[in-house]
Amino acid sequence: MLTIMDQTPRPKFRLFVDTALTAGARVALDHEQSHYLKNVMRAGKNAPVALFNGRDGEWLGELAALGKHHGEVAILRQMHGQRREPNVRLIFAPLKKARLDFLVEKSVELGVSRLSPVITRHTDVGRVNVARLRAQAREAAEQCERLTLPTVDAPIALAQLLDQWERLPVGAPPLFAAVERLSAPPIAQALQNVAEVQERAFLIGPEGGFSRDEVALLDKAPFVFPVSLGPRILRAETAALVALACHLMLSSGDACIDDATDNAPSST
Repeated sequence: MLTIMDQTPRPKFRLFVDTALTAGARVALDHEQSHYLKNVMRAGKNAPVALFNGRDGEWLGELAALGKHHGEVAILRQMHGQRREPNVRLIFAPLKKARLDFLVEKSVELGVSRLSPVITRHTDVGRVNVARLRAQAREAAEQCERLTLPTVDAPIALAQLLDQWERLPVGAPPLFAAVERLSAPPIAQALQNVAEVQERAFLIGPEGGFSRDEVALLDKAPFVFPVSLGPRILRAETAALVALACHLMLSSGDACIDDATDNAPSST
């Protein structure tokens, strides 16, 4: 059965705000958002703006005020109710700037709910700017029409991550580790074997791969499932997106989660 999509034109501007959204409310924009609308996008008063906060769905508003350092949006009506999204965690060795930017943007588009940098022996990045990663994740969520922001963790050592995972309660999500060996089962097969599991996590190593000691740690952990991404050598950001795309294909991603609140009635 074909579904007729809503043909209502979407607002040109879409922003995340960390405040409650209700009809008739007025929402203050921060300095960065005000600067973006006024000086970058040249938005004018009464311009339509879509707002979301990760809790109350997506709302239509209009610019009620916009100055150099402040702005305010008057909320008109709800466009979409809050819908559940998949619980998918991406654990990755940090990359250099441009490639890390790409990884964050695309993984957010593919529905990742949590981004976790992990430090390994062959990690070739000395410092991770977590605030910058969070800003990039927020921008990507605004652009791709997600209704939530992914969590972005501070970096953690691989051994510490595995230790924390081991302490999780029974029923903790499986950790699929992309390893450089074809003896591991293909990722699609591994995912199908745990198709009923609602939460999943993917571990992508650094460009130089995991060290022998790290591979031994992963092999010992009962919650780690080694997987192969195929016969070719992939760059780290490519490997991450392959894993996420396989998950999305086999689970239908958030397309398989159909909340009745998604198509909330519009009030005028």
